[in-house]
Amino acid sequence: MTRLNWLALSCLLAGPVLAGNPVTAERQQELRNLMIQDCGSCHGLTLRGGLGPALLPSMLRGKSAAYISTMILEGRPGSAMPGWRPLLSEAEAHWIAELLLRGDLLPEQGS
Repeated sequence: MTRLNWLALSCLLAGPVLAGNPVTAERQQELRNLMIQDCGSCHGLTLRGGLGPALLPSMLRGKSAAYISTMILEGRPGSAMPGWRPLLSEAEAHWIAELLLRGDLLPEQGS
């Protein structure tokens, strides 16, 4: 496991995550940091693409939050995209999916 993955794991495990519970404001900030640091390492720091595809609203058009949250939790077999289910609840994955669909992660992200 890389140093970055260990850091992400320790940050995520620092706050208890219970599936079905609402995503608190504190946890939302942790998840935003996760998106920038960990997702950004493959999808680009502004999520405009890199090793992984861009995660801008224009690129996600036609995909539902349920579909995106499943990709987050299960990963994509045959690709570098890992499943995050051991570290994220379904509610958190859905919150991230909604954030991506709205384009609300970074102010300069745009669609």
